[in-house]
Amino acid sequence: MASVTIDIGALRHNLELIRRLAPKSRVMAVIKANAYGHGLVTVAHALEAADAFAVARVQEGLALRAAGIKTPIVLLEGVFDREQLDAAVAADLQLVVHSAEQIEMLRATGAATAVKIWLKLDSGMNRLGFKGDAFREAHAAVCALPASGGAVNLMTHLSSADLLELPTTAEQLMVFGAASRSLPGERSLASSAAILKFPESHADWVRPGIMLYGISPFPRSSGAEYGLRPVMTLSSRVIAVKDVAEREQVGYGGDWTATRPTRLAIASIGYGDGYPRGAASGTPVLVNGEMASLAGRVSMDMLAIDVTDIRQAVQVGDPVVLWGEGLPVEEIALWAETVAYTLACGVTPRVAVTVRE
Repeated sequence: MASVTIDIGALRHNLELIRRLAPKSRVMAVIKANAYGHGLVTVAHALEAADAFAVARVQEGLALRAAGIKTPIVLLEGVFDREQLDAAVAADLQLVVHSAEQIEMLRATGAATAVKIWLKLDSGMNRLGFKGDAFREAHAAVCALPASGGAVNLMTHLSSADLLELPTTAEQLMVFGAASRSLPGERSLASSAAILKFPESHADWVRPGIMLYGISPFPRSSGAEYGLRPVMTLSSRVIAVKDVAEREQVGYGGDWTATRPTRLAIASIGYGDGYPRGAASGTPVLVNGEMASLAGRVSMDMLAIDVTDIRQAVQVGDPVVLWGEGLPVEEIALWAETVAYTLACGVTPRVAVTVRE
């Protein structure tokens, strides 16, 4: 009975909000990892107004092309062998180049077909990209490749834009500015957090990810605080209602003990559907639109909800919302001691998906 509803109107609202926040920038919508669990092709069709899409891997880009998506697509990890390179070029995918091996691969192929290249600077994330003098050397090498046509775009990734108390973002922006000064090409630096809090990072392209889906990139806040609308609602139904006496235990391990006569609703959803097993007792749940709370350990297929204080009598078949409309996924992430990214990406294939225009 577990189901996910994807709100297309919310997606488009969030894209328009991003355009208002960064009016001088084009938008590269990040839809990697199955669009953060929201459906790769569904989201791409919904966001056809985006100026480009960004994915992590070749297979994602090819899936978009197979679905008829004509929008420019950037491979954030680039390619790693000749087969991937040939497939990317054939599908007109843009490549991020972040290693000497990738430059050598492009040189060795002798490909004459033009390919758009984004050269990545490691400005302090220490994950992918060229640092220091190696960045300038890589730029010269890429520009010399016949396939680049002499035109190369520039990008970096901000490691801590969601942690406003740290000086890291300002430092990375300075590093990028110093390294790219006088170099031609379009720039892209800003992820969701930087779009919201660091307008000086917006440049030619912004790369929103999590905020497209209505989720805040900042700890202990919700997307609604920034005018975003949640795109995913995870829901289920009540399959049983039962009463337990004071001091009776509930669920595996007897982790939860009733402190009063309690009415429980059993919902048909669990960690086998992607609901976090680590969600603590007390985690909020909506039943019939009213706030209730998780009672006991989450099972693979079911969980128990304390509905004692709900005014309307709960019955089998009543709706249960685990996160989404009326219940921010960011709040559930706090209770589960994780981040909302993990929850959205973790919904499993057995959950039915409905797309709402």
